[in-house]
Amino acid sequence: MKNKPMKGKMVLKMEGMCQAFPGVQALKDVDMEVYEGEVLGLVGKNGAGKSTLVRILMGLQVPDAGRITIDGKSYERMASSAALRAGVAYVPQIVNMMDSLSVAENILAGDMPVNRFGFVDWKEVYREAENRLEKLGLHLDVRKPAEGLKVAEKTMLAIAKALFGNTRLIILDECTAPLPYCDIELLFNFIKSLEGRGVAFIYISHHLEEVFEICHRVTVLRDGFMAGTCRVADLDMDKMARLIAGEDVKEYQRAASSSRDKPVLKTEPMPKTGPVLKIEGLTRRGSYEDINLTLQEGEVVGLSGLQGCGAEDLAAGLFGMERRGVGTVTINGKPFTARSPQEAFRQGLALLPQDRSKYGMVGIRPVRENVTYPILDRIGNFLGLIRLGEEKNLVDRYIDSLGIKTPGREEIVKQLSGGNQQKVVFAKLAAAGPAVLILHEPTAGVDIRAKQDIFRIVDDLASRGSAILVISSEAREQVGLCDRVIVMYRGRMVKEFRKGDPDLTPENIVHAIEGNL
Repeated sequence: MKNKPMKGKMVLKMEGMCQAFPGVQALKDVDMEVYEGEVLGLVGKNGAGKSTLVRILMGLQVPDAGRITIDGKSYERMASSAALRAGVAYVPQIVNMMDSLSVAENILAGDMPVNRFGFVDWKEVYREAENRLEKLGLHLDVRKPAEGLKVAEKTMLAIAKALFGNTRLIILDECTAPLPYCDIELLFNFIKSLEGRGVAFIYISHHLEEVFEICHRVTVLRDGFMAGTCRVADLDMDKMARLIAGEDVKEYQRAASSSRDKPVLKTEPMPKTGPVLKIEGLTRRGSYEDINLTLQEGEVVGLSGLQGCGAEDLAAGLFGMERRGVGTVTINGKPFTARSPQEAFRQGLALLPQDRSKYGMVGIRPVRENVTYPILDRIGNFLGLIRLGEEKNLVDRYIDSLGIKTPGREEIVKQLSGGNQQKVVFAKLAAAGPAVLILHEPTAGVDIRAKQDIFRIVDDLASRGSAILVISSEAREQVGLCDRVIVMYRGRMVKEFRKGDPDLTPENIVHAIEGNL
């Protein structure tokens, strides 16, 4: 995006924001300004203070010090109701819907049209909901229950709801993480169309290429402090990465087995038994067709495609979350017959889900318990009692190796930032050391340094025999991490790229997932 001068009226000003938690200085003298028609990027590593700053702005956290000004009105303490009245809207990283209600009811909740008798005018409800979605170019059945929507559809629905009404400032928190490329472009075009109307945006993302495309300026936080606010036109990718990390960060390339660093995990190599995962003729009408896939011991295979290509359904079917369909699946030569996640896990297959808050963690329990739930039998003695010292050492090792920013192993997981919650879920699965590990968007919402940590864990698990399937929309990451990248298009596997082939480039993967073979 071409940057433009800040000619509009100042919509938001935050001055001297400070916030401390036990053992953590979350914010220290942070300033931020946003103007009419501006898209301000807010970036930083997990735990840098972004979530705390947004919670203060939304009236969900009382700061220790600082002042907030919205459209000229100052607040030392912002209440959530005042933020809404001032026209501040928030689209979170993890979207929560009223799943039992329809799409239309979710869009118009709190503002349902009524007829002259005071009853809900359902015809008008559906008409208004369809009009709002149409303006975004979204085509959803507004009468359909929200529980039937995929993650990407729920995210777009939340954006649609935020973009209407008397909204002055919209906070987008990792909103593109579950979206395919075509929908990201649709969203960006809509954002650009609103600039002329004076709507301001705070755009929170770990995808730096998106910041360069959509933002005018960017504010960088590092460990609770201001690292700087710059015009995007004055930066390049390397400069921004240095501001975020405080050091040079190189793009990850999976090392050859002979040159790997000392392993992070302490797991025993699996015995060589031929292909770890073998899928033959797997078909589920309307989702995927004639899937044939073999994963070898220690192999990392990428699976790429647009939303609805069948990759997400395939993962859910294999893990027992949905009906798998017809065809044969074996793990280490044995028939894989799991019809539930519990059975899948017992038979050696684990899934890192995209919706991790719902399926991947127990938010009200501490980090320690979340990491060790799957391996209690391994860290228990002959009486079934947990060896506490071994448990603590294991959890501390993962906190350190994955860079999980937490006051301690007993911190409740839901109190952590979204990115750190994600790393806790990853630590849980890595500790289990499954034969087959399916990772669904493993780096979504994770900062630059944490991505490096996750890649190293993936590499280390592969070196010990796990077969790993990575479902991701991040073509550049797949090139660096995967031995092979398979493209799915309309339910079929249509293209395969192999490491070392000159055709294995992010650009070629993007072309292939759009059907340009």
